[in-house]
Amino acid sequence: MNETPPFSLTPIGVVASDYRDKFGVPRQPGLVEAARGIVSLLDPYDDPLAVEGLTAYSHLWLSFVFDRSPPTWRARVRPPRLGGNRRVGVFATRSTHRPNRLGLSVVRLLDVATTVRPGPPPWPQPGAGAAQSARTHLLIGGHDLVSGTPIVDIKPYLPWADACADARAELAPAAPGLLAVRWRPEAAQALASRTDGESLKALIEQVLAQDPRPAYRQDDADRVYGVALRDVDVRFKVDAREAPGVVEIREIVAGQPPI
Repeated sequence: MNETPPFSLTPIGVVASDYRDKFGVPRQPGLVEAARGIVSLLDPYDDPLAVEGLTAYSHLWLSFVFDRSPPTWRARVRPPRLGGNRRVGVFATRSTHRPNRLGLSVVRLLDVATTVRPGPPPWPQPGAGAAQSARTHLLIGGHDLVSGTPIVDIKPYLPWADACADARAELAPAAPGLLAVRWRPEAAQALASRTDGESLKALIEQVLAQDPRPAYRQDDADRVYGVALRDVDVRFKVDAREAPGVVEIREIVAGQPPI
């Protein structure tokens, strides 16, 4: 049997994101449209010529590395979509525990900024940390990428080639259902004085409506969870006794800086 020689991948960019930690990141792109991120390309890939024509597309494919997942893999995994108890083959899932830890996400391209010399991006930056200095930055939305994620490739999304009308996905036939969101008055008040209060409120509601709790703990109605978004930690709990289930946002506190 012929053996394929090993090869390596070189990051071409890095993400600054609303998501400071992997807990709370939506399990697929496109589920939280309020999410914002900045992809800063790394030298020499930040050459402005490399993104010439990119603004002709509304969406991009980003290939990236699950750098916060362990460098181990198993042939069978337990995806959250199946309740966290049923095992299926790793290649029948989008699990982060993969042989090469590669991820693929389609994201909305909101803007492109290029300069002659490396510098910061021109847009307000996600609270999860400053974007790297670069000649080329991409503003993206609707993503599922943790701050600091290495990007290894960028390709345009082609609706006529990448969307298959007759595709089937029996293990995940539709987007997951959403929880209702309820705010405690003191939690809502914590956003009132922020300049990004409206966009942060939308981000929090869209993230928590997805129910980021581990599947095996979704029967624990008394547990209070915390999710790190931008520069805050959001404390919440879920009451599944109501239909379709209600997530109560209990407290907004200052967050820790990203690692």
